[in-house]
Formats: sequence, structure tokens, C-alpha cells
Amino acid sequence: MTMTDRLFDMEEIAQALVAPGKGILAADESTGTIEKRFAAIGVDSTAENRRAYRNLLFTTPGVEAHLGGVILFDETIRQAADDGTPFAELLGQRGMIPGIKVDRGAKPLSGAPGEKVTEGLDGLRERLAEYRELGARFTKWRAVIAIATDLPSAYAIRVNAHALARFAALSQEAGLVPIVEPEVLMDGEHTIEQSFEATSRTLQAVFAELVIQRVRLEATLLKPNMVLPGYACEVQAGHEEIAAATIRALRRHVPAAVPGVVFLSGGQSDEDATANLAALNRAGDQPWQLSFSYGRALQAAALKAWAGDEANVPAAQAVFAERAAATGAARRGAQGDLKRSRDVAASRS
Repeated sequence: MTMTDRLFDMEEIAQALVAPGKGILAADESTGTIEKRFAAIGVDSTAENRRAYRNLLFTTPGVEAHLGGVILFDETIRQAADDGTPFAELLGQRGMIPGIKVDRGAKPLSGAPGEKVTEGLDGLRERLAEYRELGARFTKWRAVIAIATDLPSAYAIRVNAHALARFAALSQEAGLVPIVEPEVLMDGEHTIEQSFEATSRTLQAVFAELVIQRVRLEATLLKPNMVLPGYACEVQAGHEEIAAATIRALRRHVPAAVPGVVFLSGGQSDEDATANLAALNRAGDQPWQLSFSYGRALQAAALKAWAGDEANVPAAQAVFAERAAATGAARRGAQGDLKRSRDVAASRS
């Protein structure tokens, strides 16, 4: 396959991931993160328990109607379903494109107290080649940008934008669609105006670096935060206000060549993540597909319903299917009924 053929192949994959009504399941929790989530439901975080939980998600009937792809963790892409089918192969058979998280986490940024830079570029070219052989067709790299007094600094934004662009360029070299995730964190007391400012500065820097490093935007997806006030801010915003501020930031800085924006849920409740996505899709025609790449907001109710008990798998899958359907409906500007999902999860607590 020539590089030109590979680029067109990646464009088709990017478009498939954000096809109308579809989004992405982020099942790429690190071992440390999923250990905390398992601890909350009293389940030991063993490799087998993690495999069994991912098997529950990936074999849920009907979710392929709402999920164009699934982001996996390094451990997960090497695991298999109950019948022995590798997870990446299983997802492909069900019409969901397998992807892989490739960064190695955010670490303190030298010379910038309170700020971080994401690591993982060393050896990335070789790891990308291996992941493609394992079945991955897209990748994800997350950078985190904090808001506080005098933060984010131009320095932190610039080094994270540079790393995101290096990751994206290497991914496309390997024939993999990069999902670029510059997450402006919503922890803190900052206002929606401060969130807009930080998000705008970050997006401007990221796309400037992507262009400099010759990343093909048509074969790239953006995974940003929504523009929200900090969770500790005294003045919270409604769904329509959040949608308007988010679209204003995107229109200022995100080129129309990008096929899709797959929002992260960023600690929002299930209901808010869905309602805000619906409001974004009611805000009028945009040059990009406005979709989702949710982890906790899709999984939390199902995880609670499962509680590590095989007997609970059918009920947990029913909850997960409803969450996927509700989030898929938000792609059309509709807000699905989440009552049953909440009730089933509560009955397992």
C-alpha cells in the first residue's frame, strides 16, 4: 500500500468512527484507574477480572449501532473474549473499529509547578507498528491542561501541543488515525469564561503544531473538553450556554478539514454528558461531526450493576446498551431516557 492509499484508508476510518449516530467507547483505563473503579464496587483488579469486565462491554448486543470504535489499553488489546477471539478481532467482526491508547501518562512538567506534560514518544514508532499488527486502526494521546491562577502557562500549552502533533504524525506514518486529546481540566473554581479562554489558547496551539508537523487533518479526530465552568465554581452553566461556548471555541480554532470532534465527558455525570452533547447537536449545522468518546459516562452504571458477579452480566449489559443508545440519540440532538439505567444500577448498590 502506498502512502497515498494509506492516507485515503485513514480518512475512511476517521469518517467511520464518527458516522451519524455513532461515537467511541473509551475503554482504555490504565491499570491504576480501573483498580480505583473496581475498588469502589468491591472487586479485585486482577487481569482476569479486567478481561471479564471488558468482555461484558464488548459483547453487549446492539451497541455496535451506536459505537463506531473502542479505545483499548495495552493489556486489553492482548486479551481475548470468552470464546478465545482476540478483543480487537471481536470488535472488528461486530463493526466496531479497535483503537489503542499509546501515551504513557502525564508527568510533572519541569519548571512549571502545577502543570504536566504527557510522556511516551520514546519508542513510539516501534510500538505503533506492533499495535497495528495486533489489529488497532486508530490511536489516542491525552494531554492535560490545568486552570488556576496564572495557569495554564504558554509553556505548558506549547510543549503539550508539540507532543500531540509528534504523536499524530507518527500515527499517520504507521497508517493509524490519531485522536488528539488536549483536555482542559474542569477541576477548580474557574468560570466558563476562563474555561473558554484556556480552551481557545490550547486549540490554537495544537492546530498550529499539527500543521507545522504535516499532520493530515482529514485523517485526524479531535477529542476536546466541552467548555464548562469549573466544578467548584459558584455559577454553573446550562446545557445551551455550554454548547454555545464550546462551538464558539471550536469555530475559532478547529479547521473544517477535521472530520469529527469526539468530546470527552471529563467527570460530568452521565445525564449531563448526554444532555450537553444533545445541546451541541441542536445548535445548528457545523463543519464537523459532533460526537463522543466517553469512558466513565458510558460505563459507570453498567460497572455498578455488574459488581463483579457473572450472574449480573445480562443486567449490566442491558444498562450499558441503554447508555450507548441514549448517547447515540444525543448525536441527533435528542436526550434519551436514562431512568432505567439509574434504577438498575441503584438496585445493585
